[in-house]
Amino acid sequence: GRYGIVWDRRTGLLTATLRVVPASTWLADRGDADSWVAAWGGWLAGLGHMPAVRWVTVTVDTAPEPGSTLADAVSRAVVPTAPAPARTIMNELVRAAPMAAADVDTRVSITFDPKAAASRPRDLLEAVAELGRTLDGMASRLGGCGVSVLGRATAAEIAGAVRTAFDPHARGEVNRLLAQPDSEEILGWCDAGPVSATEHTDHYEHDGGLSVSWAWHEPPRQNVRSDVLARLVAPGPFPKRVSLQYRVFPAAAASRVLQQEVNAAAFRAQFRRRTGRDETARDSWDSARARQAAAEEAMGAGVCLVSMYVTVTVTDPDHLRQAAAGVEAAADSSKIRLRRLWGSQAAGFATTLPCGICPPALSRRLIH
Repeated sequence: GRYGIVWDRRTGLLTATLRVVPASTWLADRGDADSWVAAWGGWLAGLGHMPAVRWVTVTVDTAPEPGSTLADAVSRAVVPTAPAPARTIMNELVRAAPMAAADVDTRVSITFDPKAAASRPRDLLEAVAELGRTLDGMASRLGGCGVSVLGRATAAEIAGAVRTAFDPHARGEVNRLLAQPDSEEILGWCDAGPVSATEHTDHYEHDGGLSVSWAWHEPPRQNVRSDVLARLVAPGPFPKRVSLQYRVFPAAAASRVLQQEVNAAAFRAQFRRRTGRDETARDSWDSARARQAAAEEAMGAGVCLVSMYVTVTVTDPDHLRQAAAGVEAAADSSKIRLRRLWGSQAAGFATTLPCGICPPALSRRLIH
C-alpha cells in the first residue's frame, strides 16, 4: 500500500510511522499486562540485531475533541426521516460530548539508516524497499505488545499530524480532510509547516498557539510498573504530546557497555573504602541496578538509551502557565523529573512530531 516517509536529505535517514491503538491496562488482567511489557522488552531487544534502525520514537498525542469529528459522523448516520425527538437527543449529545471527549493518537516512528543496512541499497528506491521489508517484521511483532497496528501512516496523515501541532485550530479541518478518499492530493507536505514561528527562551510561539517542551531529566529511581506514565499521557484540557525515544545499542556492544557500568560501580566502592566515606542509598541502588542489568543482558535482554520529551500547547497565552503546571504535576505523580528545555524549545517541539528528529544526533551534527 501507499504510506509516507520523511526523508532527511542531509543525512539520508528515512522515518516511517506506524499508527497503533494501545489496549487499556485499566481493564486488563495483571498477567496480560505483564506479558505485554515482556513482549515490548523483547521487541526492543530485537532492535539490537537491526543495525539499520537508528532510533524508535513512541508518541502519544492527545487533545480535547474539537467536536467536528463526532458531529460529522452523527450527521452522516442520522436519516432525514428520523423522529424529531431522536434527532434532538442526538444533537444534544453532540453538543455535550466535546466537553468530556478526547482525540488520542498513538504513533511509533522508526528512523532507518540505509547506509547501515546489510543489503547496501544503491539508491533511494532500494532504500525505501528495504525499509518496507523491515517495517513488515517490526509491525508483526508489535501485535504481542498490547497494541493493535492500524497500518503505516500515509503522507497526508504525517502532514496532518505536523499541521495540527503547529496550528491547534486546524485539528477539526485536518480530520475532515483525512476522512476523504483523496486526502493525499489535498493535504501535502507544503501544508505541514508553520506560516511563522518564533522561539523564545522558555516557550515556542507558532501558528495559532504557544508551546512549552520538556526533556526527561531523571527517570524514576524505583521499580517501574506498567502504569507509571498513565497520568502523564492521559488526555487533559490542552493538546499534549509525550514521546519516548529509544536508541538501541548493537547486540555486540551491549555487554561491553554494561560491563563498564559494573566496573565503574566497583571503582566507586573501592574509592569510598579508601577515603573512609560511607555508602549512600543512591550508591547502593546504582550498584545493584548495574549488576542486575548485566545479568539481564546475559540472559538476552537488550540495552538502549531512553529519553522522554513532552510538549503542551495552548491557544491563549493566559493559559500557558496553567498548562505547564499541569504537565509538571503529572510528571511528579509519575516520579519523573522533567526539565524545561531552556533555549531549545523548537528542537523539543520537533522531537515529538513524526519526523525522525533526535536531539543528541542534532547536537553532534552542530559540533561537526
